[in-house]
Amino acid sequence: MVEIPDSLRSLFTATVEEREDSYVIEVPKSEIEHDAAAPGETYRVAILPQVSGEPTPAPTEETAPAESTGETTLTQADREPGPPAPPVDEGEVREVAIESVGDQGDGIAKVERGYVVIVPGAEPGDKPTVEIEQVKENVAFARVVPQ
Repeated sequence: MVEIPDSLRSLFTATVEEREDSYVIEVPKSEIEHDAAAPGETYRVAILPQVSGEPTPAPTEETAPAESTGETTLTQADREPGPPAPPVDEGEVREVAIESVGDQGDGIAKVERGYVVIVPGAEPGDKPTVEIEQVKENVAFARVVPQ
């Protein structure tokens, strides 16, 4: 499994396109709108291959290459997919690793993509089994499941 650093600001799927003497990966507009990136700034980029067995989107009339120019026209939905869905669901039970304590004294764990799970009563170093009680766009709240 690939280790994802806490400094990860953005994760999206894109196609490498050839343009004249270079290759381009388009950054979705939503990444700029959500302050994950800014025009004119320089970023370190990781390229990961498509996972075997992962479905490849079938070309549609809007995304199929244009016959005369060879260019690809993307739909608005392709350019602005929005933020990814949280990697946890309400009612989900999982083990987490508490990394730190927040301002309110609650344990803080990070799961996939650096998504934060807040666990009251947990301390750094704890690895409790928790039940996710509330899920928001960028944070979830959980309770320790008694063993």
